[in-house]
Amino acid sequence: MLTLRSVPDPLAAWDTAFWPFPMLGAPPLLLAAASLGITLLAFLLALRHWGWGLLLICWFEFILKPVQNLIMGDTKEQRILSYVQQHAKPGDPESVLEAIDTYCSQKEWAMNIGQKKGEIMDAVIREHGPSLVLELGAYCGYSAVRIARLLPPGGRLLTMEINPDFSAITQQMLNFAGVQDKVTILLGASYDLIPQLKKKYDVDTLDMVFLDHWKDRYLPDTHLLEECGLLRKGTILLADNVIVPGTPDFLAYVRGSSNYECTHYSAYLEYMKVVDGLEKAVFKGEGSPVQS
Repeated sequence: MLTLRSVPDPLAAWDTAFWPFPMLGAPPLLLAAASLGITLLAFLLALRHWGWGLLLICWFEFILKPVQNLIMGDTKEQRILSYVQQHAKPGDPESVLEAIDTYCSQKEWAMNIGQKKGEIMDAVIREHGPSLVLELGAYCGYSAVRIARLLPPGGRLLTMEINPDFSAITQQMLNFAGVQDKVTILLGASYDLIPQLKKKYDVDTLDMVFLDHWKDRYLPDTHLLEECGLLRKGTILLADNVIVPGTPDFLAYVRGSSNYECTHYSAYLEYMKVVDGLEKAVFKGEGSPVQS
């Protein structure tokens, strides 16, 4: 009797070995290699578009930070505060700043202005001597401590923070540094709070504004400050992170307006060797809004 034997289909063998879809039996190693290739391509495209700085920020804030928070059972911001309370001297703003810088440079990156750019801000404050300062974006209170320690007797800092957890940590940081009497924390969105400054917080005009919040709010909030009559001749706008993550619309506006005299300070992104910068825009008063 003749016995029929099945013969392997060479096309089926090709599908199994090389076709990159799991439902047709692709090997896991091939799928992993394909996924890795796609991921690498996406990374290279993102690197070309955004640069190293923004990718590193995304890595620290959106990938590493949630994992560490989950493992440690608290938040990075709480860990920064705890480190300050354990290693800094109560009532000593300089030791508080030093402790935060140490933690963020050696343990966990954080989005403070940092020591190097902080020294530039110090120089601007010493040069102009503002008495009433508005800060947009308090985070953990690093820059609030930095500004408050340089204010003259009777000087005042108003700092706006939209995140209630960050606001609470900022208050504790200010209390520990001993500068709480000079600083008022305003909880809420800048676009809600800025129009309330004159009537609710007894502000006529501001001597200085430090912008360090959401980068897409730099320009709208500058317009809002102008519209609310909070800027006078000589008011200083000092904006952080104008290169990384970057604020191109804000830079284009203040540099192209005859109402501002601008100075750029090139520096490194906080706790990294990535080029960033501060922009100082001194308000000269009303005039032609844009130079031709």
